[in-house]
Amino acid sequence: MKHNTELSIELKRLAVCCFASLIYAISMNLFVVPSNVYVGGIFGMCQLLRTLLAEGLHLNFSIDIAPIIYYALNIPLFIYARIKISRLFLIRSLVTVTVMTAFLALIPIHAVLPDDRLASCVIGGLICGASIGLILRMNSSAGGLDIIGLLIIMKREGASVGKVSLIINSTLYAACLFLFSLDVVIYSIIFTAVSSFAVDKSHTQNIIVEAKIISKKYEEMEQAIMNDLKRGVTKWTSVGSYTGEEGRVLCVLLSKYELPQLRLIVREFDPNAFLIINENVNVQGNFLKKMSD
Repeated sequence: MKHNTELSIELKRLAVCCFASLIYAISMNLFVVPSNVYVGGIFGMCQLLRTLLAEGLHLNFSIDIAPIIYYALNIPLFIYARIKISRLFLIRSLVTVTVMTAFLALIPIHAVLPDDRLASCVIGGLICGASIGLILRMNSSAGGLDIIGLLIIMKREGASVGKVSLIINSTLYAACLFLFSLDVVIYSIIFTAVSSFAVDKSHTQNIIVEAKIISKKYEEMEQAIMNDLKRGVTKWTSVGSYTGEEGRVLCVLLSKYELPQLRLIVREFDPNAFLIINENVNVQGNFLKKMSD
């Protein structure tokens, strides 16, 4: 029963990742690429390489080869992610990047707003950023700087994927000043800033949650939280004023994306338990930023 539940959750995560990849690819090919905007990071480097091959060597491609180059460059990052993070994260990321690469290569490039470059950058940035944030919420990634950013926020307090991306891309766009006109760099920076903002708003990795569970069936629940979520539990005795019966209060600190799994554990062992959630709590000390399997 538990295995079936976990499989169902995993399939839903992959479905959401595929849907977000489709939305990302549509936004890129309808708003961003037609505006001659470079998105930064590893994919931006792939766009740059595509441009150099097309214009410098006068090569014509029937499809956009930037996502294909991007896919090839992600292979070393996938290997590194497997060593540092988890097997399931690698599988989700591999599926996500594969599907995204296919959509980017197959969806025709067509300008929806050919006369409004600024609107294309803002709309494309919001949609692309929200799509990447949704993928991150599913404990997956779109490769590239997403993996690097996630590894950094696991170790560095106050960091976020969007901030890491923005810092690295600032260096990249400084180099782009020597290769492109100033307006290309300015619009690319606008896109990156908007996209980074949307990633942080939709990605809940940095939102720390305090959960208090009041239950009489606490022993197995406590073990499941520590074994499945890999989170510590603080407990104290509670007494119901109305019934006079004793129970336990389990206090857990976790990331917001782990809440669905915690709710499943609570429902499994005590459907009648009280679950109290406090978001955006300030935590100091040994709180582990991590990604679940």
